[in-house]
Amino acid sequence: MILDTIAHSSTSALDEPVPSRYALQVGDIDVLVISDGVLPIPAHVLAHNVEPEVLDAWLDDQFLPHEVAEWPLNILVVRSGDQVILVDAGLGMDPNLKLEKAGRLVQRLEAAGIPLASITDVVVTHMHMDHIGGLIIEGTHERLRPDLRVHVAAAEVEFWKEPDFSRTVMPAGFPDALRAAAKRFMDQYGYQIRTFETEVEVAPGVTAQLTGGHTPGHCMVRVASAGERLTFVGDAIFQVGFDQPDWYNGFEHDPEESARVRVNLLREFAETREAFVATHLPFPSIYHVAVAGDAFRAVPAVWDY
Repeated sequence: MILDTIAHSSTSALDEPVPSRYALQVGDIDVLVISDGVLPIPAHVLAHNVEPEVLDAWLDDQFLPHEVAEWPLNILVVRSGDQVILVDAGLGMDPNLKLEKAGRLVQRLEAAGIPLASITDVVVTHMHMDHIGGLIIEGTHERLRPDLRVHVAAAEVEFWKEPDFSRTVMPAGFPDALRAAAKRFMDQYGYQIRTFETEVEVAPGVTAQLTGGHTPGHCMVRVASAGERLTFVGDAIFQVGFDQPDWYNGFEHDPEESARVRVNLLREFAETREAFVATHLPFPSIYHVAVAGDAFRAVPAVWDY
């Protein structure tokens, strides 16, 4: 995968009305942001430690509906040297979920000229089903390399042996669906998983780092080359988190720690001016951060044509 190949691939003519991949370079490293679509969830999940009318007022300010929020689903493909690294894998295509706007990762990888067999490494930021679902679609595992390396924080693997949802506020059915997806993922990929404690270099210039918070083993991926940097923060930062970094998302297993992680990252990015990508920010999800009083301001990166 190189940028020219991405731009001119003969398989790139997937007939879709909106763009679904965005290529950029971080020094000598090629990066591709790919949209897996959008996931509709009840809007109240965005914040459960404030009164509903407070959340509704924020939604109004953002021109968003009160009932259903459409969460973007973004993943990364990173090329460093001879390694092709997939960071997260989207929601997949579980027919029981009936989600018409999500689960497009495999088709969009192929449209970008990236066959599954070319992927050497996968980094899983955490084992929620909208981050591993694309790997457990029937027939996907067989198309991946037998020597595939799957990098997951040791704390994340341990957590999903007996997951605790007592501090989450999820829609009905989600805990059972998450448990089932995590079990299937471990059954299929357990022998290919390489765990790490706090940090691991996946490839030259590509490092996975434990953050915790959202789940005990949640991690982010930092890409650095030739003085340039980009960080994929997974679920550490949500859209509401800029204006209201102390609001608790319903999918956070440790809300207080999630808020601490979020604020520290936002402060860091505001200071360093580093760009970052998040799973659930609008595609292509490349943002900068500015300080705005006691909160923060999201600054979308200008598309580089």
